[in-house]
Amino acid sequence: MEHRERNTRYLYLRVIVGIVCAVLLGRLCYVQLIDDKYDALAKSNIMRSEVEYPMRGEVLDRRGEFLVKSRVCYDVMVVTDNIPKTGFDTVRLASILEITPEKLAKQLDKADNSPHAPFLVVGYLSQDAKLLLDEESFDGFYTRFRTAREYPRKIGGNLLGYVGEVNQNQLKRWSHYDAGDYIGVGGIESAYETELRGEKGVSYRIYDTHGAVMGEYDDGALDILPVKGKQIVSTIDGRLQEFAEELMQDKVGAVVAIEPSTGEILVMVSSPTYNPDLLVGRQRGNSYMELLHNQRTPLYNRAVMAKFPPGSTFKLVQGLIGLQEGVLRPSDTHPCSMGYTYGVGRHNRKLKCHSHRSPLNLRQAVAESCNAYFCYVFKDIITNPKYGSTKEGLRKWNEYVSSFGFGKKLGSDFTDELTGFVPTPEFYDDRNNGRWNWGTVISCAIGQGEMECTPMQLANLAAIIANRGYYYMPHIVKHVEGEERLDERFYKRNYTLVDSVHFETIIDGMWRSVNVAGTSRKAYLEGWDVCGKTGTAENRRQYKLNGVSKSAPDHSAFLSFAPRNNPRIAIMVYVEHGGFGSAIAVPIASLIEEMYLTDTIKRPQLVEEIKNTKLNYGYYDYQQQKYDASREQE
Repeated sequence: MEHRERNTRYLYLRVIVGIVCAVLLGRLCYVQLIDDKYDALAKSNIMRSEVEYPMRGEVLDRRGEFLVKSRVCYDVMVVTDNIPKTGFDTVRLASILEITPEKLAKQLDKADNSPHAPFLVVGYLSQDAKLLLDEESFDGFYTRFRTAREYPRKIGGNLLGYVGEVNQNQLKRWSHYDAGDYIGVGGIESAYETELRGEKGVSYRIYDTHGAVMGEYDDGALDILPVKGKQIVSTIDGRLQEFAEELMQDKVGAVVAIEPSTGEILVMVSSPTYNPDLLVGRQRGNSYMELLHNQRTPLYNRAVMAKFPPGSTFKLVQGLIGLQEGVLRPSDTHPCSMGYTYGVGRHNRKLKCHSHRSPLNLRQAVAESCNAYFCYVFKDIITNPKYGSTKEGLRKWNEYVSSFGFGKKLGSDFTDELTGFVPTPEFYDDRNNGRWNWGTVISCAIGQGEMECTPMQLANLAAIIANRGYYYMPHIVKHVEGEERLDERFYKRNYTLVDSVHFETIIDGMWRSVNVAGTSRKAYLEGWDVCGKTGTAENRRQYKLNGVSKSAPDHSAFLSFAPRNNPRIAIMVYVEHGGFGSAIAVPIASLIEEMYLTDTIKRPQLVEEIKNTKLNYGYYDYQQQKYDASREQE
């Protein structure tokens, strides 16, 4: 009996041992043959995946010259767990990286928060410094290929934009980007980010226990090569852009020139501008803050974002609407006694005008830029009996004005483009509790009051008149590598609500203003039939400088195209605080037209005169003083 019990216990023990062995053997087989987790853990000790960043696409001007290129540089990475316990020569490494030992120590302290993960020590390392770093072989440190932008002509800061590190909002919005990636900011860099950025790749490298690269994993079989960004040919004429920026140096304003037959932007200047190289490399942060705190706002693209009163350039639109509506004929004359008087009794007011002949017909009124004439025209448009009320007349006027591209985005390929403002009946109802009449809005007749336009919209107006009633959507890119055509919207004609037959009268007035007698005589170019219209936009800014109250000078504007028939260039120049339109805007536009049409400058003395012209920017000086004082108090 006892023997039988002993055998039973022995049997149970054998069964238990057998089960345990089977479990262990099964687990071993699973780990060896099925589960690759431990294999992956083993590989992770020697293999690391690294992002391979592509070369960003270049940007060329319309003549094939580089506006933006990419140069090779490197990020220096560290895995602090791979740094030898004995340390390293921090002074020597800091010297190679062109940073202070203190900066290096600070970065390593940050890296210690995740000692097994790669951490960026410094960016924008040159190729020469990279070779030196590789030669001296600092364990735990390695380089990662990058590219940085460079600008051969040093022009077009706001036009081209820049490249900066993605922020948290962008990381949440787009899955394509990871922390540390770069993205286009503003200008072409932003508008064509998808085309320019290329596609990231990935490589797998084998490392020893000291963090040194031993070679490619599996001979690079798993690597994915990066795809370079697409090359873009812009519509900009680089030489003309550079010349326009020189003329606008030390001035505040914008210049936009368009090829009327295509809508291609030849020149886009926002002044003051900046050297785009300032926002590349390690100095980018300091340069950006300096530009940001400049009260003349060089980072602000006035060409597509600033909302200015169009001034007398807008009289062209009033004349065209009047002709279309039948309330104006080219031969109609109106008097001007140094202005336009309206209102009754103590409410009597006068909208002033400069001295010129009186009365005038439409052509003469355009040439002489008569305020009174276009007040009569505007009143006749919005009080036209067929609309039943001034409110409905203004609504119809607003519809006409909108067809010229005002009060809305033109739809260009500039992501920063703003709308401007064209007042509506509802706007005046809200402002005046429903009690207003044509006299309330009369300042709109001459592009003042509530009217606001961007310089690009006004350049587009010049193109519309040059084309006798239609425009192509202004755009900054001519061709994208690998694509046959741009977006179809850039090939579509956008017609105004004014018939083409009415444009010749307005054009004749603009031609007379330049070539016969008028406010645009300084724009004359022999043999080129330049057509133009000046504008002096009232500036209501008030400021105190050194305790003295002052009024800021008016803005100088000029709208033009040339030649009259088969026009090749339409241009708008807007100079803040420049005074009369004929004073500074006209000669700047004329010189740009001369350079583009004749490929030379025959008036070098005028170029020097414009460059040396000093305008009164006391308002901006006042703003800078206030800002600097507030910073000191902080």
